[in-house]
Amino acid sequence: MLGKKRKLGKKIKDIRVGESFTTSSTIEDRDLLMYLGLTDDANPLYIQHDYASQTPYKRPIVPTVMVVGMVSSIVSMHLPGPGSHITHQELDYPKPVYHYAEVRFNVEVTDINADDHLLTLSVVGYDEEGDEVVKGYLTVQPPYEPASMNANSLENFY
Repeated sequence: MLGKKRKLGKKIKDIRVGESFTTSSTIEDRDLLMYLGLTDDANPLYIQHDYASQTPYKRPIVPTVMVVGMVSSIVSMHLPGPGSHITHQELDYPKPVYHYAEVRFNVEVTDINADDHLLTLSVVGYDEEGDEVVKGYLTVQPPYEPASMNANSLENFY
């Protein structure tokens, strides 16, 4: 990743209310194992089929923080893109995400506050059945306009 030139995301002046980004993501075993290893999270609801089968969920579920990570990745990589920072979030999880589920996400710009350099993004995610698995909104600072394109701190971006 370092050494490769990357563009910054959209600046606030280039973003419009109603602009959106849609993508889907599937939760694989390797994703779950990496998360559990990094966080030392051994919640049996996430990994033990025997335990999960005795709960209302009936099978292991995906940690909600992984769903948040997928949303954060959309902001960081697509809308507004690299250089963005989430400053606030309010998300609900009306239905759990199960292992191997494909989740379709839609993020849309609902408000632009140029004076405070903030965007409001609505977020909704659906599972294969079309049921909502995440919904809410984020407050995001889009990338700032760099002072100089020759700045050493931006050597990996242009």
